[in-house]
Amino acid sequence: MDDLLNQMGKRLVARRKQLRLTQEELAECADMTTQTISTAETGKKALRPENIIKLCVALDISADYLLMGKVGSDDYDLLSQKVSQLNPSQYRHLEDMIDAYIAAINERET
Repeated sequence: MDDLLNQMGKRLVARRKQLRLTQEELAECADMTTQTISTAETGKKALRPENIIKLCVALDISADYLLMGKVGSDDYDLLSQKVSQLNPSQYRHLEDMIDAYIAAINERET
């Protein structure tokens, strides 16, 4: 159980930092205390189901990702919504970046 909480905490920290939020800002967005955010991020204490939902909404991630690290259809839908806001030139630039990223990962794994 401790490992699960630690892994979930790492995903929380990574996503919060990706969104450039402080613990205080995330707590405000999720209508939670900074202490609750802190203990969740360190894996010291499990979150109540309603707080998991609040964090997923605030961080724009799925519960599957937060709890298990799995990227699911909800995550793909969120990404698709973001991509659909790009103009054609921006879309092609993003496509190039993704191709370069995938090539770099594949190169590193071989």
